[in-house]
Amino acid sequence: MSAADEILDIVDENDRVVGRAPRGEVYARGLRHRCVFVLARDAAGRVFVHRRTATKLVFPSLYDMFVGGVVGAGESYDDAALREAEEELGVSGLPRPRHLFTFLYDDGAGRAWWSAVYEVRCELPVRPQAEEVAWYGFLPEEEIGRRLGQWEWVPDGLAAYERLRAFREAAPGPGGRP
Repeated sequence: MSAADEILDIVDENDRVVGRAPRGEVYARGLRHRCVFVLARDAAGRVFVHRRTATKLVFPSLYDMFVGGVVGAGESYDDAALREAEEELGVSGLPRPRHLFTFLYDDGAGRAWWSAVYEVRCELPVRPQAEEVAWYGFLPEEEIGRRLGQWEWVPDGLAAYERLRAFREAAPGPGGRP
C-alpha cells in the first residue's frame, strides 16, 4: 500500500472524528485530519533536525526539527507519536513520547490539521529511513535558532516550534520546562 492509500480519520473543528478517507484524497481535498510532531533529543539534550527527501508527498526537501506524521484511522495521538518517532529515527524501544500540547494548524490556504506536539529522549543510535530523511544531525537549540532564518523549514513544523517556545516560556519550572 502506498502512503497515498493510507486511511486517515477526518475530524471537525473540535477534533472529533466525522469520517475516513485515503491520505491522497485528504491532501487533495484539504480535509482536516490529525498529525503528530515529536521533538527528539539525544542524551546531550540536542534536537534531531533533518531535511526531508525530495520524494515526500508534503514539503519535499525542507528542513524539520520534528519527526512525526499523520495519525492513522483509529490510531491514538500517543500511539502515532511513538510509531512515527521510531520509524523516522530508525530505532525500536524508545520511551513513550511525552505529550506537551495540541493545536489546530491552519496553512492559510484553507487546509488545517490537528497537531499534537510531543517530546522524547532518544539515547539509541539513530538510523533514519533513507526514503524519508535526506540529511540529519543533532543540533543544540541555539544552532536551530540561528538556522531559522537561513534554512527553508516545513511550515507546520515551524509553527509547532514557535508554539513550543511560547509553551516553554509560559510553563513553570527551571528553564521554562514544566
